[in-house]
Amino acid sequence: MPNAQCPLPHSSTPPLLIPSEVTTIYWYNGKLIQSQTIELTIDDPALLYGATVFTTLRVYGNSLDHRLTNWQAHCDRLKFSLKTFGWLLPDEVRLRQGAELIMAHFPVLRITVFPDGREWIVGRFLPKDLMDKQNNGIVSSLSSLAYSRSLPTHKTGNYLSAWLARNRAQKLDAQEAILVDALGNWLETSTGNLWGWRDGCWWTPPVSAGILPGVMRDQLIDWLQNQQQVKEEPWTPELVKEFDAIAYCNSVVEIVPIHTVIQPTGSLQYNPKHPCFQQLRGFLLAL
Repeated sequence: MPNAQCPLPHSSTPPLLIPSEVTTIYWYNGKLIQSQTIELTIDDPALLYGATVFTTLRVYGNSLDHRLTNWQAHCDRLKFSLKTFGWLLPDEVRLRQGAELIMAHFPVLRITVFPDGREWIVGRFLPKDLMDKQNNGIVSSLSSLAYSRSLPTHKTGNYLSAWLARNRAQKLDAQEAILVDALGNWLETSTGNLWGWRDGCWWTPPVSAGILPGVMRDQLIDWLQNQQQVKEEPWTPELVKEFDAIAYCNSVVEIVPIHTVIQPTGSLQYNPKHPCFQQLRGFLLAL
């Protein structure tokens, strides 16, 4: 990244340095801030209860309007949760302004909105080993019911259960955790939605099972429905044994195969090189 400066909009404040020269840069409540800390009051519900909603997106083509960035879908998901909870909507112009400033330095944005409409946008880089994971797959472990997510159809700041599940998975040398319901059905991973290939068709758990309706998931479902190659069915312990290949998706990693699932009763193996993945990546390019 070139040695340049990023000035604050409409301000005489001295310009902020780019991330290569500072530890942290983020957007908060209408301001671009250079700091490792954020200031919250001690009674802020976000601090006390995780009372925020957020979405994480990957910027394609250096544009929020790129069809794969899907800015509007991410904003719509935020609005859906905010309206459901009766919280204030953020200023849309300010939200986009902050996103455009942060995306100049990072390809991945996490956009958080507080109950009173404050916006907080941080950036990060793509995982260094993402291409290897996409090509060769990962190991995942089956989580316990104790780590089920609260308010699963909303992406709230209370993400503790999924975070704990993933940490536990990493202690087993797995990179992801698969969350389950009371019947042992597979729901989603700690960071994405599940996909399985069987009988010439893609299968994914339905939202009604208690999962987050991911933005990437919705994009893929819309495409696959036109191909008549998608089924939304619960992933029972019996069904998961019948898949030839499985993967998880989210807006950052796109599609990542899972070659091994560690279970209390033994591991399940899947083919991370199955031709179905080439087809799915082709769908992604055509979106």
